Amino acid sequence: MDRGEMWQRLGEARSAVLSTVTADGRPHAVPCCFFLKGDVVYSAIDAKPKSTLALRRLDNLAANPAACLLVDCYDDDWSKLWWIRVDGTARVLVDGDERDHALDLLAAKYPQYQATRPPGPVIAIDITAWRAWP
Repeated sequence: MDRGEMWQRLGEARSAVLSTVTADGRPHAVPCCFFLKGDVVYSAIDAKPKSTLALRRLDNLAANPAACLLVDCYDDDWSKLWWIRVDGTARVLVDGDERDHALDLLAAKYPQYQATRPPGPVIAIDITAWRAWP
């Protein structure tokens, strides 16, 4: 899969799995909504039911900014299977123009965010590597 096709498929995907690394080096993966803008992926801490907005993924990124985002397509016809993973360095945006712009982009993709803007920080992953199969 070439870079253009990877970018298109990743941009059109509705959900992904965000993986971070805990302070003790263990993997931590959670499903998320996201928006791809150039070589940056944005994901917000939204208002879906949670016990707190101080989530483990934010603690993980404070200790180690390495992150990856994985999207995949499964089909019983295995000739249609594919996945894309982007690796990068994450930043946590708690306020400012970039956070506001990211929330606008996310609201354009997800109508749920138009009605209820995410109240928490935005994770911005600066992509350093793209991988895909097939």
